[in-house]
Amino acid sequence: MAAISLRKANTRLPPEVNRVLYVRNLPFNITSEEMYDIFGKYGAIRQIRIGSNKDTRGTAFVVYEDIYDAKTAVDHLSGFNVANRYLIVLYYQQAKMSKKFDQKKKEDEVNKLQEKYGISTPKDS
Repeated sequence: MAAISLRKANTRLPPEVNRVLYVRNLPFNITSEEMYDIFGKYGAIRQIRIGSNKDTRGTAFVVYEDIYDAKTAVDHLSGFNVANRYLIVLYYQQAKMSKKFDQKKKEDEVNKLQEKYGISTPKDS
């Protein structure tokens, strides 16, 4: 056991490696049990959240207890075939996710203002 923890201590992980994984391209009808069966093979899982509304269906967050287990899961499950769908397994990156959200929010605000003041952009006309 000491050899394993020694190896882990000396392994430098890339900065994007994270205990939280973002999984895309899941079958819409996948169950929590199936998710635990697939991802649990690589280590202890703290939480799995499967997307349920129309914007998040086919996605999930998987949170591992240990960062090395998360790395192993990404290494082994990226491209894994589940019900004829190939999984996309990424490290969750808060900054990237909130940037997308902020961009969408800004676009919505601009659209509301354009509607309010009756302004149309060249692509709208």
